[in-house]
Formats: sequence, C-alpha cells, structure tokens
Amino acid sequence: MGISKDLNYAYYPGCAAKQIQKEADWSARAISKELGIKLHDMPKATCCGAGNLQEHDLAAGLAVNARIFSEAEEMGMDIVTICNTCLQTFSFANERFKNEPELLETINNVLRKAGVRPYQGTIDVKHLTWVLVDELGVDKVKKKVKKPMSGLKVAPFYGCHATRPFEIFQNRGGEAPVYLDKLISAIGGEAIDYYGKDKCCGFHYMLVNESEFLNMSGGHSKEAKDAGADVMVSPCTLCDMAMGAYQSRSEKAMGTKIGLPEMSIQQLIGASFGISTQELGFERLHQDPRQALAQKGISLD
Repeated sequence: MGISKDLNYAYYPGCAAKQIQKEADWSARAISKELGIKLHDMPKATCCGAGNLQEHDLAAGLAVNARIFSEAEEMGMDIVTICNTCLQTFSFANERFKNEPELLETINNVLRKAGVRPYQGTIDVKHLTWVLVDELGVDKVKKKVKKPMSGLKVAPFYGCHATRPFEIFQNRGGEAPVYLDKLISAIGGEAIDYYGKDKCCGFHYMLVNESEFLNMSGGHSKEAKDAGADVMVSPCTLCDMAMGAYQSRSEKAMGTKIGLPEMSIQQLIGASFGISTQELGFERLHQDPRQALAQKGISLD
C-alpha cells in the first residue's frame, strides 16, 4: 500500500487514552508531530472490545473490529495504536480475516446489513513503537534529542499483549522484545534488564482478584526498582494504569515502598526532545519523574 513510506497512519489511541490515560495520547501526538509522523483520527471508530467482547460474543467482536478496519482501509492507511490490548485484539482479528476468506465474507455480510463498507483485508495494524523503530528509524529519533537521558536507568515494561504469540505480531514480539530497549538507548538512557519486563501487568485480573493483581503489578515495579531503575516506561495505556496509578495501593498491599516513577515511553521520548512537560501531561502522572531525572542532571522545561 505504500503507507509506511510517507508515515501517514489511521490513529487508534484506544479508550483508555481517550479518557483515563490522556497523557499517553497527548505525548504520542506530540512526538509524532516532531518526527513528521502523521496521525489521522478515526471519527467513526469504537472500542475494539479489548478481548472481553470477543469472549462473550466472538462474532460481534469480529464485526466491531472489521468495521474499524474498513474505516482505516477507506482512508488508505494502516492503523497505529498506543495500546497493547487494542494491538493484540486487532491483530488476532486481522490475522483471521486475512487467512479465512469465508469468515471475512460472513462478517462483511453483517457490515453490509448495517450499511458499512465491507473490509477487503488490505490493512495492517502496528504499534507506534514499531513505527518509530522499523519505519522511521532510531537514527531519526536520535537526531531530535535535545535533552539526552544520560545516566538514567530505565526499566522497559513491555507487557504481554504486544509480545505473544510472536507469529501474530510477525516476529516483532517473542520472549526477548527489543523495541523499548532500542528507543531508550536512542534517547541516551540505559535500559535495564529484569525478569518481569515482558510479563503480564495483571490489569485484566484486577476485578477478579484485586489482591493478586496488586502483588503482581507491584512486584514487577519492585523488581525493576531493586535492579536499579530510576523510572519505568511502558508502551501500553493499561500497563500504565496498573504500574503507575495503582502503585501506591500495591505498596500498601505488599507492605513495602516502591517509589518508581512510571510513564508511557512516548512521554520519556518527548522529554528528551525538549517538549514541555505540560504538553506531555507529566502533571497527570501518579509518581512525578522529574526529581529522578534531576538527580541525573536532566532538567526539564
């Protein structure tokens, strides 16, 4: 389709970034503008279903996804998202549509009855981090850095919805993901390694067993902190909530202090570009990372 060559994408931030994690959306737009990546809004797009709709009614979930894909296809663009759960949900559906023509035709009949353009199966779904590394290139990211994150030890938290199964993600996932590590290095930081960086944050376990969720998410943060991390970054809005918004509750549940600032990867990239912390939504973070950065001699704004 030639979409990636001119860096135009149908932008799907996901429900969390539209409401609760607005700073993830703001920062994604800010760094994309700085890098010449054009994010085009999808005004007709709805929730992807997040896997929950699919478990309840698979046909309805597939139809919802096909409707969203059709809008992007009509725009002539691949979809880019900043939510791992949206990425996984879309990728699973798109894989089936591209390999099961009878299923696609069945779902398209549902779209036709609703007056929606049938999906032809021609688009791809990508994460913004994939675009930065594979399509834009880390060298171009490096060129925009005005405030290198020198000396900053950063814990990459990939989460599970963008890594497995790696076949669905065209070998961009797997047990040894690299995208966050490459971006952290590109802005001058040091990506630290720790066991839980590609494990589940526990978000979808929250309503089932809150205690277990708090120990799971808090455990990953504590492990990263103990490994020497100054801050943690994630490519997923739901992981942002689990590791950031719930960290204080995890501390109470675990009976220990964690104190690890967590933010989206695009916020840290934006800070290295010299974009204002207000534009990046730093004031919305539950643990302010500015002190940790200042201790490394990195002054923002």
